[in-house]
Amino acid sequence: MKKMLITLLVIFVVLIALQSFMAISTSNVEKQKYRVVKKESGFEVRFYPPATFATIRSSAKNYRELSGSGFRKIAGYIFGNNEASAKIAMTSPVHMDINQDGSSMSFVMPSEYDIKSLPRPNDAKVEIHESPSEYAAAIEFGGYANDETISKYAEQLKKSLEEKGIKPIGHYRYLGYNPPYQLIGRKNEVIVAVEWKE
Repeated sequence: MKKMLITLLVIFVVLIALQSFMAISTSNVEKQKYRVVKKESGFEVRFYPPATFATIRSSAKNYRELSGSGFRKIAGYIFGNNEASAKIAMTSPVHMDINQDGSSMSFVMPSEYDIKSLPRPNDAKVEIHESPSEYAAAIEFGGYANDETISKYAEQLKKSLEEKGIKPIGHYRYLGYNPPYQLIGRKNEVIVAVEWKE
């Protein structure tokens, strides 16, 4: 019995150490640039400059459908399924626009690349494009995301924007910052473009 407890304790300590290492290593991943223009209680308004994205379009109607198939296709592109067989560094966050009209998943490309310098995807379903600049409101939450939590925080953000008289534009989108195997220190956001003047 004592041996079993010691073994379980060692496994637990190793797991915590591994998760802490993952949390530190993911914090070093390049993140999409933005500037906070207004902090409110529970959310903030940001300015996002143009960025280069790799995107796939999908008929998925929920988070689970889109996160599985979409991730594999774009991950394939950055892991070498491109005309140069080049490996492209992972960045964060992963963008997901999940709606009934047609969903999409996007990876932000590292800032060292632009549309001209990125290798072309071998998979024609992966699109390389530049996003326009935008102002967006963002709300953050922890843990693992699913359709229910994304909906919950989208509603919370919608209500907060109504209270502040800020007009949203288009769909509410999900941003995921962590790999699925990271258990602690997880970060998620729901964002929506907004009408804003500085």
